[in-house]
Amino acid sequence: MGKATLQTSWKAVIGKLRVVNDDAEERRLLDTLAAPERATVVGFVNAHAMNLVAGNAQYAEALLAADVLLRDGAGMKILYRRLGLEPGLNMNGTDLIPKLLAAYKGRRVAFWGTEEPFLTQAAERSEALFGVHLVSVQHGFADVQTYIDLARQLQPELIVLGMGMPKQEAVAARLASIDAPSLIVCGGAILDFLGGKVTRAPQWLRQLGGEWVYRLAHEPKRLFMRYVVGNPMFLARTLLCSKATAQDTPGTPRGT
Repeated sequence: MGKATLQTSWKAVIGKLRVVNDDAEERRLLDTLAAPERATVVGFVNAHAMNLVAGNAQYAEALLAADVLLRDGAGMKILYRRLGLEPGLNMNGTDLIPKLLAAYKGRRVAFWGTEEPFLTQAAERSEALFGVHLVSVQHGFADVQTYIDLARQLQPELIVLGMGMPKQEAVAARLASIDAPSLIVCGGAILDFLGGKVTRAPQWLRQLGGEWVYRLAHEPKRLFMRYVVGNPMFLARTLLCSKATAQDTPGTPRGT
């Protein structure tokens, strides 16, 4: 992807990201998401997502179709700082989605993603911890029409997609066309975490922005390309994008 195209696609995503500045603002966001008036899609944008945006126009289109996009991870914080923007809180799905589940206590929820036995374990644990009513549990390898049919038939109020990028964003964009108020969350590995397939990094490592190191150590084969190759690529693109932005800003010396 050329410099101009990269800058255009990344600028579009950054322009749509919602920065949450403090806990009170997060609480207001949770309250809003707990009472959707129509089909509403929530997505999370991390370094991996930005790498996909750079090379996959269809994914970029699906991601930008979301109603709410949130900054996720240390990589995006670096990008924001390079662009002279305040990054706000780290709104990763692994922390936010359990809060959403708690907000949907007693309501109809669907988990679509991952595989057995982790999917069922995630559903059982969520019913016990958050008091949600799981009306649909479906693995993440079906065709898009399967999920559309389930949504129309069962009308869940909250749909958590745990299919990974880029499939979950494409499925979410299609589900949003259904005329029913629901919250559709692109949850990445959240069902794997809830189902016990993978574990969270220690809190101190998360606070340092190093959870990706912990995940890589536990799933090196699956996550090698995403982190070992993807992170340096993201940083290189960040430098390219920030330099291009600086050059386009009046009064900014070139080369800064």
